[in-house]
Amino acid sequence: MSELYWLTDAQMDRLRPFFPKSRGKPRVDDRRVLSGIIFVQRNGLMWKHAPSTYGPPKTLYSALAR
Repeated sequence: MSELYWLTDAQMDRLRPFFPKSRGKPRVDDRRVLSGIIFVQRNGLMWKHAPSTYGPPKTLYSALAR
């Protein structure tokens, strides 16, 4: 498997206005989740095979589905 993928600070700054605001529960790290989604899609993996560095596979899938 290839190296882990992480969005840069510049990319996150451009995307930040599109993230929902936190309401009550603290939000998970948007950079980690979005980087995990991109990693899974780029490498053609099933969600359950996502590296644990990005968090639980269900969190990644749920974020993409939203």
